[in-house]
Amino acid sequence: MAISPWVERANRVLMKNVGRLPVVFSHGTGAKLYDVNGREYLDFLSGIAVHAVGHSHPAVVAALKKQAEKIIHVSNFFCLEEQILLAEKLTALSGLERVFFANSGAEANEAAIKLARKYGQTRLGGKYEIITAYHSFHGRTMGALAATGQPKYQEAFRPLPAGFRYAHFNDLASWEAAITPQTCAVLIELVQGEGGVVPIDPDFFHGLAALCRRHGLLLMVDEVQTGLGRTGKVFAWEHLGIKPDIMTLAKALGGGLPLGAMLAKEEVAAVFEPGDHSTTVGGGGMAFAAALAILQIMVEEDLPGRAAHLGAELKAEFQSWQQELPVIKEVRGWGLLLALELAIPAQPVMRSCLEQGLIVNAVSPTALRLAPPLNIDEDELKRGLAILKQALATAAE
Repeated sequence: MAISPWVERANRVLMKNVGRLPVVFSHGTGAKLYDVNGREYLDFLSGIAVHAVGHSHPAVVAALKKQAEKIIHVSNFFCLEEQILLAEKLTALSGLERVFFANSGAEANEAAIKLARKYGQTRLGGKYEIITAYHSFHGRTMGALAATGQPKYQEAFRPLPAGFRYAHFNDLASWEAAITPQTCAVLIELVQGEGGVVPIDPDFFHGLAALCRRHGLLLMVDEVQTGLGRTGKVFAWEHLGIKPDIMTLAKALGGGLPLGAMLAKEEVAAVFEPGDHSTTVGGGGMAFAAALAILQIMVEEDLPGRAAHLGAELKAEFQSWQQELPVIKEVRGWGLLLALELAIPAQPVMRSCLEQGLIVNAVSPTALRLAPPLNIDEDELKRGLAILKQALATAAE
């Protein structure tokens, strides 16, 4: 792969805290991206589950142009029409009555952590501990990092904020053992995205919800990666039939603009008072306008339903590949958030795909993550699958 001069320029000025691949993109449309040399790529990662409706969707672009001419920012001392409209749509979709807008998933999780702490302080006699899962990922700010049950992300930044305990994903006894007299809440992903695309076991989740009810704990669900259609439902918790007390969103909500949201039940949100938590921008007019356009597209085109349909087809396709490609050990995930667990390192396969014009992600040393746009053209999907299959076959030789 030819290295662009842009890569050399990036290496001279950008901090080396991100493992960037040597490609610089200039534009995109739908499921396709184009680098500065004009080469086309199929995007099966969607900016890490961000571009649910693809790159530069005409309706989103039009909404942004209109909003830029109207109003961009007024601070959180005031409201914007688009902010109210978006909050109304999210509460209607989720059944959770209150919304706080932030700029990212990490910020949404920070807000959730603070809300749980305030609830524990005022309603639960001062309780403050939150239980999260090993191999979870909740963000890179200090509170969210402390909630992330992966030491590899934490070690260089200790001491972390106290008050977090960890339990094993899909192991109910581990969560029950982690509860102490100071526990106020649990925070969990329903598919561990950065943990390797590992779905939650429905029986475990029902048992966890029962534990929360028995001990009076808040049930908080991190839907930053799974929310808004990705798993085949608008929200992943709908697969399981249990509404959380608090939910966080980001990624697909802003479609590439900085936007996160924390939603909560009325009785939980009521513990927040003016001054308890805020943000200068909190998404802002452009992000709200983009989100409104994205939600309208999702509803009109039934993208959650499409994700469920295509996801089932993909899982069946990958399982059929296992007969001729035993290098594929496992296929897992929900909807269009899938992973192939391999018997070989995933990084070389990812790089081979990239060289052939397909973007996938080595989410762990031995797993590939796939999260294409929910509205991807089926011919493009087939082309991408052909590249992936060839890369896997070559790697297995």
